[in-house]
Amino acid sequence: MKKNTQKYYKTVIAGCTRRLPICPLNEKLSIAGFVIFGDPELTGCCARDLLKIAPEYDFIITAESKGIPLAYEMARQHGDNKYFVARKATKLYMVDVFEVAVRSITTDHIQHLYLDGPDAAAMKGKRILIVDDVISTGESLIALEKLVTEAGGIICGKMAILAEGDAAKRDDILFLETLPLFTPDGKPL
Repeated sequence: MKKNTQKYYKTVIAGCTRRLPICPLNEKLSIAGFVIFGDPELTGCCARDLLKIAPEYDFIITAESKGIPLAYEMARQHGDNKYFVARKATKLYMVDVFEVAVRSITTDHIQHLYLDGPDAAAMKGKRILIVDDVISTGESLIALEKLVTEAGGIICGKMAILAEGDAAKRDDILFLETLPLFTPDGKPL
């Protein structure tokens, strides 16, 4: 039987201690895998803490898919009746679709994000808060900014649970904790 050699990065986020698996991204770089799917305690605590520092907004938007639990929980705790999701594919119900291309650090190809026309119309002239689970290269963030701008929304803030690598040095995003990048053997850079 093969021995488990998985390495982990221990962190505390919004008062919750978690062990994140260190995953190879390529031959020179590894990242800590952060997934809030299936973790309602962490999602709720992160939403609570982000709302404490969030600017005033009318609607939240996130990109499919890992940001969805966070956007939902922030909207629920804030008492919002709606939030928006930029989808990775068009759906049959979508009309007058807005589209942008994005390259994320966790995918090996260019993706597209789509916004339903009625959602775009609802955000026109409104303060839009962009949220995500992790901001790393910022490519997903740029795509969301383009969608909001094309729809006529006013970006009032950009937030994430974690800022990974150089994203932690940015002054245009709000985040709860930093997340280092790692060497291939799992040591923080």
